[in-house]
Amino acid sequence: MDVMLHAGQGGDYLDNELSTFRTTQMPNLLLVDDEPKLIFKQISHVFAPLGSRIELVRSGNEAIQHVARGQTDVVLLDVALPDMGGLEVYQRIRQIDGRVPVIFITATTSAETAIEAMRHGAFEYLFKPLNLERLEEVVTEALEVARWMSQPAVVAEGDNAVVVEELCGDAIVGRCPGMGEVYKAIGRVADQNVIVLITGESGTGKELVARAIYQHSGRSDKPFLAINCAAIPESLLESELFGHEKGAYTGADRRRIGKFEQCNGGTIFLDEIGDMPLATQGKILRLLQDQKFERVGGNETIQTDVRVIAATNRDLRAFSEQGNFRPDLYYRLSVFTIRLPPLRERGDDLPALVDYYLRRFNRNLGRDVREVAPEAMERLRAHSWPGNVRELQSVVKQALLQATGTVLIPTFLPELASAGKVGAAAPDAGSSEGWSSLKDFIRQRLHAGSTDLNAEAQLEFDRILLTAVLEFTDANQFQAAKILGVSRQTLRQRLRGIGRNVVKSVGNPTE
Repeated sequence: MDVMLHAGQGGDYLDNELSTFRTTQMPNLLLVDDEPKLIFKQISHVFAPLGSRIELVRSGNEAIQHVARGQTDVVLLDVALPDMGGLEVYQRIRQIDGRVPVIFITATTSAETAIEAMRHGAFEYLFKPLNLERLEEVVTEALEVARWMSQPAVVAEGDNAVVVEELCGDAIVGRCPGMGEVYKAIGRVADQNVIVLITGESGTGKELVARAIYQHSGRSDKPFLAINCAAIPESLLESELFGHEKGAYTGADRRRIGKFEQCNGGTIFLDEIGDMPLATQGKILRLLQDQKFERVGGNETIQTDVRVIAATNRDLRAFSEQGNFRPDLYYRLSVFTIRLPPLRERGDDLPALVDYYLRRFNRNLGRDVREVAPEAMERLRAHSWPGNVRELQSVVKQALLQATGTVLIPTFLPELASAGKVGAAAPDAGSSEGWSSLKDFIRQRLHAGSTDLNAEAQLEFDRILLTAVLEFTDANQFQAAKILGVSRQTLRQRLRGIGRNVVKSVGNPTE
């Protein structure tokens, strides 16, 4: 995709390109900088090969006009502009659409303007000269957040599934009684401004339900931020949520605004809250009770106004009885609970889901599979789906990659461990081909007299683990790092260690 430099172009170009953008769903980045030569080149280097459109304006007024046209996903905003300050530009953008993530760029080390903007909801701030790895990480996350806020998570039924997919790509599919109760619950609670706890096994679609609640709420025009409590190291989670003061700990060289302060007026989705450390749970409890907190290392009490939606794949009642989760926090969270049924309990929803994902992935993968052979559907029905809808997505993608013609036959399906055994448990990891290969590798190195077996085995383990996770996420490194619970920098180091370099697709994360 060519990079387009449109400094101060008029509305004709924008109007002509709008239909293309809506059809292709290309991420649209707006750079606002009056001295853009180097930074534009850096941004283009990172995002143009991944299919993003990068546009440039040189003043605050141009930026405001551009955002007002309604086709901007993420704004990168310089603090110093010739006609007005960056903070004023940000406030004007927020008045137009409070959901557009704005990333401040500053050349000053104090960054007071950017920090003040974070207090009012800006997404992040970066320092010049830009660190390209950090730039990619922040903008990728901002694009995902923009997608969450702008693309409806809607119910797709029957022929409407095709229309829904073309419009937004995210739909909650299913008509079984259990899903009917989910839809009713979303309708009852969406506009009530109360805490919601979403429970269900991994892969059942808890994030989609959280987004549907947000998008049908009175806060749908305000920010929506998602935090995976299991993916952020315990030592950093409290700072991520509540922020910290300068000098709060080693390396805290400036004040940081946390998500609860940044998202004032909006909605925060705390995914995998059952994995939150006990120490952080206490601060969350106070926030839910009083909407007040202190930054790490600070004494100032911060007042906020944030709606919390939480999700977990754990039994929090049992977890609290075991001492792993605060009972008082559990009672506070479970005011209104929505349980998502596992796929094995959803009866005839399976064919509808298979049909929906066939239609959706056909276009992405360049296939034209229109139906599923009865024998193939029987194999899918016989599987117990321990990974639920997320596993089904993976299976459909793998089948489409193998498919030829317009009918999906059993030969195209990947091996399903529980095929022919309804309700069978998922296979033990030790019995899989990958783990068997690792055991053989260890035996070979032992007989070869290895003196560095730990490092060698770790690399072999990474080849198996990272390959599996990247296949699952369609080579999306951002999602892979979240699943692994490591930073993207760590993931890349481990990928380099096994001699693998993966180019990620921006703006198309899995659910």
